[in-house]
Amino acid sequence: MGEPDLKLKTARTLKWNTVDKFASQLLYAVTGVVLANVLSKEDFGLVGAMLVFQAFASLFVDSGFSSALIQKKNPDDSDYCTIFYFNLAMSIGIYIILWFCAPLIADAFGDERLISLSRVMFLSFIISATAIVQTNRLMKQMTVAKIAISNTIGLVISGGAGIWLALAGYGAWAIVWQTLILGTVKSTILWATSGWLPRNPFSVASFRSVIGVGTGVMASSFLNTLSLNIYSYVIGVYYNLTQLGCYTQADKWSKMGVMSISQILTSSFLPVLSGCQNEPERHLNMMRKMNRFTSYISLPAMLFLMVSATSIFHILFGTKWDEAIVLFQILALRGVFVIFAILYSNFILSLGKAKAVFHLEIVKDVLMIAAIFITIPFGVEAIVWGQLASSVLFFVYAIFKMRKDVNYPVRQSLGDLMPYVVESIVIVALLWFVGSMVENAWLCLSAQLVVGAVAYFGVNKIMHSNIQKEVMTYAFGRFLRRK
Repeated sequence: MGEPDLKLKTARTLKWNTVDKFASQLLYAVTGVVLANVLSKEDFGLVGAMLVFQAFASLFVDSGFSSALIQKKNPDDSDYCTIFYFNLAMSIGIYIILWFCAPLIADAFGDERLISLSRVMFLSFIISATAIVQTNRLMKQMTVAKIAISNTIGLVISGGAGIWLALAGYGAWAIVWQTLILGTVKSTILWATSGWLPRNPFSVASFRSVIGVGTGVMASSFLNTLSLNIYSYVIGVYYNLTQLGCYTQADKWSKMGVMSISQILTSSFLPVLSGCQNEPERHLNMMRKMNRFTSYISLPAMLFLMVSATSIFHILFGTKWDEAIVLFQILALRGVFVIFAILYSNFILSLGKAKAVFHLEIVKDVLMIAAIFITIPFGVEAIVWGQLASSVLFFVYAIFKMRKDVNYPVRQSLGDLMPYVVESIVIVALLWFVGSMVENAWLCLSAQLVVGAVAYFGVNKIMHSNIQKEVMTYAFGRFLRRK
């Protein structure tokens, strides 16, 4: 594929990924707002307890082989079929284990309702496992429109069902059935439209060709999933389900921004970087551009969420979830460092260095566990501050790690970040001032959004930001045209 074609295909992939995540998060937000106003904090605590185990189950189902297929330069149909059979077998086996473990989960959190809830909820990862390869194949081909469509239709149907069940008084069951319906609709659409069916038998040779990278990704993903979910487990067990419900809300809404940006970047950039893994100079140039692009987008987005948190929560929920506001603000700030950590891990993974990614995850989890032990006696807010501190320390480590693993010098990586860091800090201070002058939540949020957008765009215009120019051209399908 020629350079212009690759850039145009990257632009289209970015565009569809952005449309997908924006539409998905908008629909997810609408459903989430209704459910947050109807269901109790304890209901969300019950769901949060199950999500801890579901996250690990989903991880083992995929086992890192989807990422290995994306990293692999030219996977064939035998590779896709082999991973499909593996994912399906793993999902069934893990579900059987978790079905028998449901009473133990209920005992850990002190609520017998978790037995029946979890046995139904965990069916969702079997359903999702049936479409992992279809999704992976479309991502590898950088034709993600069908993924976006399946996500949107699934969220509309499942969101409507979840809202109806919540209003009908089904409590936590509303979220359980919403999750199952979402997975079923998405998988059905992808099976019907992806144009792929498993026609080849399981191949030991294919499995061996991806097991090296897959195992490395699996190990690092396990540690990453641990770091993302251990807080819910600790809060639910050490404190209570009501406090877990507050943390779950703060964590869910902050992750909407974090994971949307991260998923857009991973699905759009990793195939591109993997395609130039044998061209060091081009690979470095692409990393630098991606680092600046991520800075330009993520810093103002996450810091805006932090500074506007009170207005956002009061508009969406009234005062019901005020306890979650400060947790949300801390997690939004932490989200900046999480996004860059994921980006830098993908820089390393694009060269097939799965062991190096695993080592990164070990460092991150050691910092995380140390923070938990230090902060757990001081309450939920202290635990969340510990999350932020460990993420900052890991970000510093990751920058130095890139110097060795992908030949991205510290001075260059920081130099690519700093203009947007300085701009964002100045604009955040301006938005804090605006917030202190306006009491009405709607007027405050509107004023902060307008002032922040105009100021950020204006400053980058004055500074002649090349990334801003490329973002503008990207909107018309020509992103990354300039080198």
